[in-house]
Amino acid sequence: MTNRQLFLNHVAQTSTEPLALEIESASGCYLYDVNGKQYLDLISGISVCNIGHSHPAVVAAIQQQAAKYLHIMVYGETIQSPQVQYATWLVSHLPNTLNSVYFTNSGTEATEGAMKLAKRVTGKTDFVSCTNSYHGHTQGALSIMGSEVWKNNYRPLLPGTRLVAYNDFAILDCINNQTAAVIIEPIQAESGVTPANKDWVQAIRKKCDDTCTLLIFDEIQSGFGRTGSLWAFEHYGVVPDILLLGKALGGGMPLGAFIAHKKLMDTFTYNPVLGHLTTFGGHPVSCIAGLAAAKILEEENLIKTVTAKEALFIQLLQHPKIVGVSSKGLWMAIALQNFETNIKVIQHCYAKGLFTDWFLYANNCIRVAPPLTISHQQVYDACTIILEALDVC
Repeated sequence: MTNRQLFLNHVAQTSTEPLALEIESASGCYLYDVNGKQYLDLISGISVCNIGHSHPAVVAAIQQQAAKYLHIMVYGETIQSPQVQYATWLVSHLPNTLNSVYFTNSGTEATEGAMKLAKRVTGKTDFVSCTNSYHGHTQGALSIMGSEVWKNNYRPLLPGTRLVAYNDFAILDCINNQTAAVIIEPIQAESGVTPANKDWVQAIRKKCDDTCTLLIFDEIQSGFGRTGSLWAFEHYGVVPDILLLGKALGGGMPLGAFIAHKKLMDTFTYNPVLGHLTTFGGHPVSCIAGLAAAKILEEENLIKTVTAKEALFIQLLQHPKIVGVSSKGLWMAIALQNFETNIKVIQHCYAKGLFTDWFLYANNCIRVAPPLTISHQQVYDACTIILEALDVC
């Protein structure tokens, strides 16, 4: 049997029509399938591979760490240099109120940990989140997800959750003395790259302060330079109480984190002791890969190139079938009339060697989130294929 047949038979599927491209290798901004066909990667593993695929420095860091040790003990019990080094790098690039890092296996697990921390710190149980938000698919994260489509068949979920429209000031009326936390994406991802209104974010921060409610920012997709700054919250003049990270955090390896002040995080150490646990969270290979990628992001000044590349995309993406383009940095949604047109365009892109996708809540939009290393020529190449697809679809 072929790998494709084995994949369909034995790897659990999440849709009836998986893409099923068989990728053999990846380098820089390109993927290569088993037939040698090259694809320009326009989504970087859903904002994971910010510095491109198989960067030599990341590969070397992984190889060196693998030769030293892999898993040793459950998270937090032994001093592991990759965890220590990466946590130190992260907090040195964050406000001093975000100085304690809890590493997890994924962004979804970061959401779960942050929700537990909010309940533990405040002694309250309610959460407020936004429609069309995406925070993960585990049960706690699913409870605050902003779409009933993905929730309905798994109810009952957590009680005490409230959804409000994104950028709607009505959210302020939902934050009260029973609210443990408000969780928002400063740039909402799956609705099609929707930036938050600055006044709205600042008003939420004030209402949280007034009601002793924690403010959680989900930067699982928006972190690490994707929006043109290291962290998206820097655009708003607001610092969250808890920051969620994932995706690019691991440099291509599985890794998530939630970050808060040490006095908050220390509540996990007593009453009960071991208040939050993970076996593989902060795996040394993932941490060393993430640290290597973070240093590359910094040393190669990749974030400084984001705005010019965003402008080039917008300049080139002019076509009668494009309804609009929503963007923040090298992260954008190209809106077409409907999903039927979009899927035809995307399939044409695949055929022409451009790898892209759509959004969970905006399936009429083409997803653009390439590695930050994408060159101006590669931007031209990508846009040429998209415009050609629009002409024929």
